[in-house]
Amino acid sequence: MTTRPVVPSFTAHNGFALPAIGLGTYRLNGDSGADAVAGGIGAGYRLIDTAFNYENEGSVGRGVAAAEVDRSEIVVTTKLPGRHHPSERARDSIEESRSRLGLDMTDLHLIHWPNPSQDEYVQAWAALVDAQSRGVVRQIGVSNFLPEHVERIEAETGVRPVVNQIEVHPYFPQEEQLAYHREKGILTEAWSPLGRAKALLDEAVIREVAAAHAISPAQVVLAWHVARGTVSIPKASTLEHQVANLAAAEVVLDEGEVTAITALGRPDGRLFDADPRTHEES
Repeated sequence: MTTRPVVPSFTAHNGFALPAIGLGTYRLNGDSGADAVAGGIGAGYRLIDTAFNYENEGSVGRGVAAAEVDRSEIVVTTKLPGRHHPSERARDSIEESRSRLGLDMTDLHLIHWPNPSQDEYVQAWAALVDAQSRGVVRQIGVSNFLPEHVERIEAETGVRPVVNQIEVHPYFPQEEQLAYHREKGILTEAWSPLGRAKALLDEAVIREVAAAHAISPAQVVLAWHVARGTVSIPKASTLEHQVANLAAAEVVLDEGEVTAITALGRPDGRLFDADPRTHEES
């Protein structure tokens, strides 16, 4: 029997905990997507990430149902899209996601982007607060929110997010935002944790650390996330890659290695024009 890696967990201000590495599902669709999710859970993943706009909540839900793991052990995350921020649309969207996933409740529901120009994200947050109070959603959080957005929703509702899922990778290490999250007890989830994978994984420092630990460059980057207290959600469709990614949770980098990788950060490190101050998601 293959021994599953021991995956550490990180805990939010209210005691809610997430494993350090989860499974991203963007573009895992249809039957193959459901199979990939079920296989990932079988390999040891207990955090599964999707979104309304990924158009695969049905496949993710089928994968969760097919997995031979007790439902209570799995955290299923989805996200509310920008066009559904107004109160009534948000309420319907939250329940539609639950229906698509085939779940009695979503474990973690996030606002996907703040869309500040439309200025309706507080309505969306209030709808999530209400859904949590009704038992439709277990935990609530945000994605791509800046500190100013987080401060506003907490000030207007009295409820602080447990998670903020943001772009984090060695080219864009987000040190200031991570420090803010730690101060507030908000868990940081990293989307696209491997960044521009080909270019990043060819960096000399990444390859040197990989050689020192006898692991792959991708595992180095995921171990870097773990060392910084960041939950990463790499997408992997094959069992081989899923197993390798999860195994990175057990790799321990020293402080010098973490600092050297963080030093790869660039002013233009974003993957695309996704500044939360201006980016708008439909």
